[in-house]
Amino acid sequence: MSLLLLAAAAAAGPAAGTDVYYSSDAEGTEVLKAGIDFDLAYSGPEKHWGVRIEKARFTPLGQRSRTMERAYIRAADSLGKWKWSATVGTDGHTMLGSANVHDEARFRKEFFVEREILETPQGLDRGIYYTFAGAALDLPADDRNIVTLVGGVQSFTGDNVRTHLRATYVHVLKPDWGLSAQLRTRWFHSSDPGEFDYYSPRWYAEVLPVVQVRRFVDGWQLLGAVGYGAQRDSESKWRSSRYFNARVTSPRFQRDWALTAGILWTNTPVSTGFTYRYTQFNIGLTKML
Repeated sequence: MSLLLLAAAAAAGPAAGTDVYYSSDAEGTEVLKAGIDFDLAYSGPEKHWGVRIEKARFTPLGQRSRTMERAYIRAADSLGKWKWSATVGTDGHTMLGSANVHDEARFRKEFFVEREILETPQGLDRGIYYTFAGAALDLPADDRNIVTLVGGVQSFTGDNVRTHLRATYVHVLKPDWGLSAQLRTRWFHSSDPGEFDYYSPRWYAEVLPVVQVRRFVDGWQLLGAVGYGAQRDSESKWRSSRYFNARVTSPRFQRDWALTAGILWTNTPVSTGFTYRYTQFNIGLTKML
């Protein structure tokens, strides 16, 4: 690791960044996270190393807010044909963060792990965390058709262990437009449903057709996706599933600045209710020093 960090330091300069994340749902839960990054060496999102300080405020179900401070070490680089990134730290009680490693082969492979606290009243008061680890594999049929398979295991504080399976089929409609039609499916099974106060039926399934556009305009990457499908779980019948996502990423270091921003809206439940809406905003700025 030290040799990789020294090589990164020799090829890049320092950078500082800040970002804000906000989410809210139909049950009155709000999450606000604000972070500051300082990288001793930064040459882009795929090659950097430094530290991150974050302050998070959780307001579950409209109840009193809880504020937490976190500190992380963050790094990203490549090793042969593999690229990796990690943000690993603590909230003073346990390890938090995420890490992934992937290659750029035709049959792309990715391995990932993440750990975070549950944003529910019991999760915050009792310190209920989850650790989610898994792998993904791309299976391209040709230049316009690809299937991505994802499998993972999510372990919660307590006894519940959740098995995840996901499959996405992508058909490129117009390569010049960045236009694709997708069929996203997912399923999970909980070993101990209803253990605490987070959404945890015995099983959950979703089928979601999505239309997505990804364009580059003067170096800016613009992405928009909208989906409408169906979802159900062991406690309910089939109901509609809706999805909207929009993101923008600036050219790398235009006048030494880089910008990312996004919005996500979905009615896939993550808390307790069946009538559910979830909205997420994020924006980040990075400045070379």
